[in-house]
Amino acid sequence: MSILISNNKRVILIFWKNQAERPFEIFSNLKNFCLSYPEYNYNTLNNYLSKRKIPFENMEVRVERKNIITRPKEKTTSAGNDRKIMPVVRKIAMKEANDSDRDWEYWLGQSSSRRLEALTFIITQSLAKGARLDKTVINKKTLGA
Repeated sequence: MSILISNNKRVILIFWKNQAERPFEIFSNLKNFCLSYPEYNYNTLNNYLSKRKIPFENMEVRVERKNIITRPKEKTTSAGNDRKIMPVVRKIAMKEANDSDRDWEYWLGQSSSRRLEALTFIITQSLAKGARLDKTVINKKTLGA
């Protein structure tokens, strides 16, 4: 069921083998390429690039015709490539949850700056709009990274 989605529009892809700055160019048709680079013969290139023919290639350039894909490709069914989002759910009664141990392990795994950031966020959530924190109660300590 893997069908190439194309509307029969094609472009000419040019790969310059000796140019490091701009190795690729794309032209809307072969005529524009041949007018831009007169050293390449239209008839010769067209014979190479006709349907089901090979790309033209020499020591300095590779010229090939490529289809333009205008819509997403259809999903292919191949083993191992089927990705699914699996929800992580733990169903348990609230009375039996006892997540304090899980919470403790989580926060021990976080960096000290992340823990301080979360603490600051919780404090700002508990303050009324426009209210400021009473800093006379807070003891400042430097955190070790």
